[in-house]
Amino acid sequence: MKKANKESSEMLPEYDFAKMKGGVRGKYAKRYRAGTNIVLLDPEVYKAFPTDEAVNEALREVLTTTKTVRPSTSQRRKLG
Repeated sequence: MKKANKESSEMLPEYDFAKMKGGVRGKYAKRYRAGTNIVLLDPEVYKAFPTDEAVNEALREVLTTTKTVRPSTSQRRKLG
């Protein structure tokens, strides 16, 4: 029976990534950031808004209400 190598999960010293061709650091970083926009909801909020459409609709309503109640910064500059 062969003994298991304890260091098998570690990288060996003979790997020289500087000599590897074609590798680009952060090649997919921009695409990854564009495709991910994760927000964690508390359980009680999740129960009230079970779908992403419901959350987005509610947030749009809040934005509309906020714009109605408080003028934009450009309008405040004209008033003040």
